Amino acid sequence: MIRAGFVERHLKIIFPLPAVLFIVVMMVFPVIYTIMLSFSNWNLTTGGAFAWAGLRSYVRIFKEPRFLDASKRTFMFTGAAVVIETVLGTALALILNRAFRGKGLVKLLLLLPLVATPVAVGIVWNLFYDPNIGLANFVLTRFGFQKLEWVYAANTVLPSLVLVDIWQWTPMITLLALAGLASLSTEPYESAQVDGASKTQTLFYITLPMLMPTILTAMILRSIDALKTFDIIYAMSGGGPGYASETLNIMAFKYSFEYFKMGQASVILVALFLIVLGFSAGILKLRTWAEQ
Repeated sequence: MIRAGFVERHLKIIFPLPAVLFIVVMMVFPVIYTIMLSFSNWNLTTGGAFAWAGLRSYVRIFKEPRFLDASKRTFMFTGAAVVIETVLGTALALILNRAFRGKGLVKLLLLLPLVATPVAVGIVWNLFYDPNIGLANFVLTRFGFQKLEWVYAANTVLPSLVLVDIWQWTPMITLLALAGLASLSTEPYESAQVDGASKTQTLFYITLPMLMPTILTAMILRSIDALKTFDIIYAMSGGGPGYASETLNIMAFKYSFEYFKMGQASVILVALFLIVLGFSAGILKLRTWAEQ
């Protein structure tokens, strides 16, 4: 039997141990296994034999124009979505930070896109974007504009997907920014009021600088999530038309479950993992600079 004294002496190790084991099993092991697979040429169509390939899978994937195009689309999708969401979300937070009638209802409505199922969101937005019966083209024609193909044309599919992402995830930035605004110290505002600072000066010289760490934290969370976006893109366009909306996640899925090239799919996922780490590290550095 385990003595009570032993348990008391090691409580700080015993209590977090289940959580640590869960993280190791559910997070660390898949990453290590994926990295291991990336050095193989495992192909399920050839009997599923696992053979060591070294760096050949990396060379094959990195030389493929399709991989470079998918990487570029991943950065374009993430960059456009995160920047616009951050600007709109912060602006909405500044508006909602004031007292007005119906403020609680507005906050409730902001939560609705966040709790919606991604696949259901994709289906509804596909109906909205339908070239013939969709509401989007109906509105455009009413204002004298030409109809668009939206997710059904190569030149408009990526902006259309970015618009859906903005609709769904801007409220998250808003809620985080609102929490940041609620935690700001009131002393700088009192000093600014005494000095006769205008509302614009207070906003740009006090509120936004003090809020910047919160904004950058929200950008980290959204960047990581946007880089890994899969469900909305797959539900709405499947990476098409052609490869026009194929991001790294969609490409990895196709290599895994359509072409059954598990080794090359793992290379794509490893590359995406490194990109996410790089993005996170870069924004964290910005956050540290903003706090100084």
